Amino acid sequence: MKKEILINSTDYETRLAILEDDKLVELQVERTDANRMVGDIYKGVIKTVLPGMQAAFIDIGMPKAAYLHASDIGTDHGRRFDSEDEEEEAPAEIIRKSRRQGIEKVLKKNQEILVQIIKEPISTKGPRISTDISIPGRFLVLVPDDDHIRVSKRISNWGEKKRLRKTLAPLRPEGFGLIARTEAEGKSESDFRSDVKRLLKLWGKLKKKADQSKPPTLIHKEAELIVSMIRDIFTEDVQRILVDDKTAYKKVVSFARQVAPDLKNRVEYYKGDHPLFDLYNLEPEIEKMLERKVWIKKGAYLVIDQTEAMVTIDVNTGRFVGSTDQESTIYQTNVLAAREIARQIRLRDIGGLIICDFIDMYNRDNRRRLYEEFKNCFAHDRAKRAINPVTEFGIVEMTRERVRPSHLHAVSEPCPYCSGLGRVLSKETMATKIERWFTRAHADRKFKKFHLAISPHLADAMTNNGANRVARMMKIHKFEINVVRDTAVPLQDFKVFSADNNEDITDKYRV
Repeated sequence: MKKEILINSTDYETRLAILEDDKLVELQVERTDANRMVGDIYKGVIKTVLPGMQAAFIDIGMPKAAYLHASDIGTDHGRRFDSEDEEEEAPAEIIRKSRRQGIEKVLKKNQEILVQIIKEPISTKGPRISTDISIPGRFLVLVPDDDHIRVSKRISNWGEKKRLRKTLAPLRPEGFGLIARTEAEGKSESDFRSDVKRLLKLWGKLKKKADQSKPPTLIHKEAELIVSMIRDIFTEDVQRILVDDKTAYKKVVSFARQVAPDLKNRVEYYKGDHPLFDLYNLEPEIEKMLERKVWIKKGAYLVIDQTEAMVTIDVNTGRFVGSTDQESTIYQTNVLAAREIARQIRLRDIGGLIICDFIDMYNRDNRRRLYEEFKNCFAHDRAKRAINPVTEFGIVEMTRERVRPSHLHAVSEPCPYCSGLGRVLSKETMATKIERWFTRAHADRKFKKFHLAISPHLADAMTNNGANRVARMMKIHKFEINVVRDTAVPLQDFKVFSADNNEDITDKYRV
């Protein structure tokens, strides 16, 4: 598989695109006014401990308190072993021990505590944190206050797992644990030794700062987008990294020289006249990333809806009618949809609960084959996930790790007119609401002459010759109503003013 990384950098944002076989599959965006926070280490103060929720809220200096669950409390109280997205599962006995202990016996109000962000603030929620501190390197992750050696779950060869554990055993510093990342596969002891040395030096600096600082304060900032992504994904299977900014190019080359000197020649500076992302026709793909409807091959399409609780993805055959029997047509559509769904989930960085509604298939073998195809589509996804088999109703339930808001929420904001609902009241409904307003005004008998300010579209609906609803209100209530066509008034709103003194009286009779 051909894999390339494109980096577009400006004064205001940095965009990193990952292409697999010339198709955009992942996009990371970092803006100067909204830095990434996952991996940041803070010294905080415990504000509230809630035994009923087995959770605590920690002041780390942000507008919203950080959330700490009992399962995210470290070594002394049952270490949580799944904080690093690539490490193996924890021993079952340690997890059971953690669950037996109450958080109120471990944490106290006003206690100072060192924590690391594992999930960014999403919607109204503050960041989620852990007391399990981990410092990622090129090949290893250093885990303070631990004594275990663990290996990435993505390294499937048991012989290689055994070799890594044996190689790392004499390198493990006293009082620290080590996790061999996916990139450690096939690497030598000298590679690991330099990684351990660099990570220990970094930990010494931030530990000294933590001891000398008063909470709440930031102790360590995770590397910026370019550095962290190059550290994590610049591997042998990446054919080329193309960078369109001189400063960013020097930064990538400098970091590659430290962590992957044998790969630094694959970093290239783009000098073309056309914008880099335009050269690969990525901008239309990025624009489509925010659309609700996504067309796939042969006229079928997806409908993607994101809500607070979950994301639903519906598969429709559209114009695809197939050339053989119905079951075969449906299966082909579902396979195409599965591939595009996996791509869109990665591209949009969708996390949490995801419900995929495929077209019903009666053949069990087809459902099983679709499930295997869908799972294989996530083979290169770096986020943790769990996928259930296809049900008889064509439903696939899955969860995907969510550490930051999806791109939809990151680059957009709720509509000020519909408040994020996606729909507005119809003209008929609004006309009825206005009629009820004037019925209440008639009962009050304080006003007789009005200026009604409404959108031009609503004005047309209420004053057309066939059913002039304004004229009817004037006749029934003996009012004088002057309709003002105001483009500044949203379709689902209206304003009413007293014609005598131009006083805004809208709220007097609004429910």
